[in-house]
Amino acid sequence: MSFAAEIEAFANKSKANMSLVTRKVMMDIGAHLVERSPVGDASYWIHRPPPGYVGGRFRGNWQYGFNTAPPGDLPSIDPTGSASLARVAACVGSPGIHYIVNGLPYARRLEEGWSRQAPQGMVELTRIDFENIVDIAVQGVK
Repeated sequence: MSFAAEIEAFANKSKANMSLVTRKVMMDIGAHLVERSPVGDASYWIHRPPPGYVGGRFRGNWQYGFNTAPPGDLPSIDPTGSASLARVAACVGSPGIHYIVNGLPYARRLEEGWSRQAPQGMVELTRIDFENIVDIAVQGVK
């Protein structure tokens, strides 16, 4: 194999590894955010919930975007978070600018500790874990 072919093979392997690491990091970030997200539980509420209330709208509103943050919110109700994680899994791949956002108007309040289920929020805790998330992803491709 020529030196140029070896360099090309190395570059191709590096690109593939970057894509694998990117995918793993984004999937893990998405999982951290979704799993840490509170799901409405009317047993904690002072007032009765509206008729037909089902918790999970906040979890159902985690959205993924590549190079552009998704605008607005979704009508999704996803108490388990599986649909939100599937949205991330379906799209994430190549290196670039990735967004995982929640556009609900009360997202900031939840992040600031408004929920008993997530008194320390979700995003800041995930940011703290970011370096470890990346280290684990890199170790997985070695």
